[in-house]
Amino acid sequence: RRSTLARGTLKVSVPTAFGRMHIAPHLGTFFAANPGILLQLSLSDSLVDLVGEGYDLAIRIAALDDSSLVARRLAPVRRLLCATPAYLDRRGAPRSIEDLASHNCLTTTAQETWRLEGPEGRVSFKPGGNLLTNSSEVVREALLCDLGIALRSTWDVGPQLRDGTLRVVLPQFGTSSDVAIHAVYPSRRFLPAKVRVFIDFLSELYGNNPYWDQGLEKVLPKP
Repeated sequence: RRSTLARGTLKVSVPTAFGRMHIAPHLGTFFAANPGILLQLSLSDSLVDLVGEGYDLAIRIAALDDSSLVARRLAPVRRLLCATPAYLDRRGAPRSIEDLASHNCLTTTAQETWRLEGPEGRVSFKPGGNLLTNSSEVVREALLCDLGIALRSTWDVGPQLRDGTLRVVLPQFGTSSDVAIHAVYPSRRFLPAKVRVFIDFLSELYGNNPYWDQGLEKVLPKP
């Protein structure tokens, strides 16, 4: 019944790679259940001003601390250091966080520090390498071309970890469990039906054990 009441234009901001990989392929199912919605999907890795730019909703992958927005957790995120076997054969595998200083670390210009959690708690490392880019997808392609080590999410490189194209580096380290995929929207007393059904759809699609993590048990460290 809620789907029949969900009508109008729904303006949503989504991270570029995540939107392409994990929202766009499922839109047929969403539209079949919600024929009254016109979805205006904006893909960008920049943080948008929801209120100022007129967005109904944004998907953000982060540890949220902005109390001015309402957030609903959609799925956990696992980020791990990884590299191709060819790169590791050529340069050797690091055995400690300090060893990363002698490796080509691939990152975006917005991700100046890798904040990780390991056996002794939280650590920070400032990656350095021969590539500067504002595109996370460029980092991903450089990683797959044997250029270095990168910190990537399992939703992004799950298939490559499963088939051995990528190997986990320093498996005892990963990102904070506070990092998750969230739906965020302006604080409103009444949530429009069009926003609610989209959030519910993604929540049911992903869940606490998202499909992109299934089958990774043999290659990933235990959370």
